[in-house]
Amino acid sequence: MVPRHVAYIMDGNGRWAARRGLPRSAGYKEGLKAMLRVLKATEAKGADTATVYAFSAENVARPAEERTEIMRVVKEWCDCFAGEWKVSFIGDLSLLPHDVAESAARLEERSASSRGLHLVIALGYGGREDIVRAANTAAKQGEITRESLESALSTHSLPPLDLIVRSGGEKRLSGFMLYEAAYSELVFLDKLWPDMTEEDVEEAFSEFARRTRKFGA
Repeated sequence: MVPRHVAYIMDGNGRWAARRGLPRSAGYKEGLKAMLRVLKATEAKGADTATVYAFSAENVARPAEERTEIMRVVKEWCDCFAGEWKVSFIGDLSLLPHDVAESAARLEERSASSRGLHLVIALGYGGREDIVRAANTAAKQGEITRESLESALSTHSLPPLDLIVRSGGEKRLSGFMLYEAAYSELVFLDKLWPDMTEEDVEEAFSEFARRTRKFGA
């Protein structure tokens, strides 16, 4: 049993850098390398959609220097990406610097016809905010039902979320895909995100295969 849609909470970049006496910017650069390793392994294992939690709505409150470095890494990657993945974004891009939001929009358009892994990047994203926005949209349409709410979520076009993997040792969702996670399998890893390897993906997929999914039954 292979998960079709896998999500990663990429936790631990700053701590990885701090433990090595490096600036936090070094952790974000290594975190990007780890993200690419993990996504390539995810695609190789047979998943067709992967969502990564890159920058939450709450992260906007982080120190300006830290936000600037994160956004610089995001923009450079968006501008340079030339792979075969289809890349799309969820979240409130208005929370991002204008040039970063524009780079994201250009990448989304540029990769729209790609047939590789569908990579969804959560930027300026908050699960609670997404549910509230979807509920308001559904209410304006006449009635809030499960169907009308789900169709208004930013993730409405994605496959059901099968597996969430969080690095960094924390055991919580931190506001990530709260509605979509209702019956997702959860795997928590102690290692920091920049240390993630293909073997960690293999183990997470193996753990998923060992689970019995009951969906409340």
